[in-house]
Amino acid sequence: MQSISILGSTGSIGVSTLDVVARHPDRYRVYALSAHSRVDELAAQCAQFRPEVAVVGSAAAAQQLQKLLQERGLRIEVTYGEQALCRIADAERCDIVMAAIVGAAGLASTLAAARAGKKILLANKEALVISGQLLMDAVARHGATLLPIDSEHNAIFQCLPHDFTRSLPQHGIDRILLTASGGPFLTREVASLDDVTPEEAVAHPKWVMGRKISVDSATMMNKGLEVIEAHWLFGAPADQIEVVIHPQSVIHSMVSYVDGSVLAQLGNPDMRTPIANALAYPDRIASGVAPLNLAQIAQLSFTQPDLQRFPCLKLAYDALRAGGSLAAILNAANEVAVQAFLERKIGFRMIDQLIARVMDAIPYGAVSDIETLLEQDGIARAKAEALIAS
Repeated sequence: MQSISILGSTGSIGVSTLDVVARHPDRYRVYALSAHSRVDELAAQCAQFRPEVAVVGSAAAAQQLQKLLQERGLRIEVTYGEQALCRIADAERCDIVMAAIVGAAGLASTLAAARAGKKILLANKEALVISGQLLMDAVARHGATLLPIDSEHNAIFQCLPHDFTRSLPQHGIDRILLTASGGPFLTREVASLDDVTPEEAVAHPKWVMGRKISVDSATMMNKGLEVIEAHWLFGAPADQIEVVIHPQSVIHSMVSYVDGSVLAQLGNPDMRTPIANALAYPDRIASGVAPLNLAQIAQLSFTQPDLQRFPCLKLAYDALRAGGSLAAILNAANEVAVQAFLERKIGFRMIDQLIARVMDAIPYGAVSDIETLLEQDGIARAKAEALIAS
């Protein structure tokens, strides 16, 4: 029996993880759950899964949750804040950590899990985008296991040799092929993208995701962040990571080998598949996802991404090639820009323009500690906010 802490349990990844866990009560138990402010949903999860600890974002939310749990007769420890997240990530009674907090907010707890040598199911791509070298060093130094949950990176993981050592040449690998759905605006006139509303941007044609990630998919910044993530996970340089538009979202990614073979992982677009794969690795367990019906799908298509339509993808490649803290600056500016768009403070096409201006304005360089990275993150956010205000 393994115990799991789910960081971000009320988000789409957290809910899907609990669905898989509930199917295997003989294998897994929930040690801790966390949510930032969705107290009612967290209380309902606590009632069903009976964790030892529940973590929220503020003292007020903790008080509210404590009251709801007492009304249900549940004796669960309630804590709040970043340090509390780190404690459930590195707790001795926890074996597995699902890192599913969106954005830079999930960085400290993911690093805490790595330093405690945990099995980490990484759904928080920003942790690698912001602090790739620091996180990978911590994983190696402390004997942690890092398994990707993004459907694309999990697909790549499944297509790699079991003894893969983050060296493409050593394993005869030519390229990594990251597939992308293209989001809701793949065929929309580019000139009309200025008029996109938040409601249109979050209406993804294939995946059910949170609002921020859905906007990132619409701009293809999500794929850009995944390119950076793939670099750190698999030791792949930018020139050996290729993005391919695949609207059906059936092939989740591919690995191209030097002998001409291309291995692909296919499946219905449901995050429970990569979650179940990583949760039980190296075993296989039922995820609740329906088997793929290829005859029903009938056709799979592929195109190259249009960087005029998706300039955020180019910005991410630029940040990866530049190195240092520029990826952290890119991520911070994007988080601020997307939130401003969702609040209708800026237009859709202002997102990439704002990010580019922040990247141009802030000096970047090599970073060897988390404090400096977070300082760069804060400077980038302040610059983005100032540009929005002006």
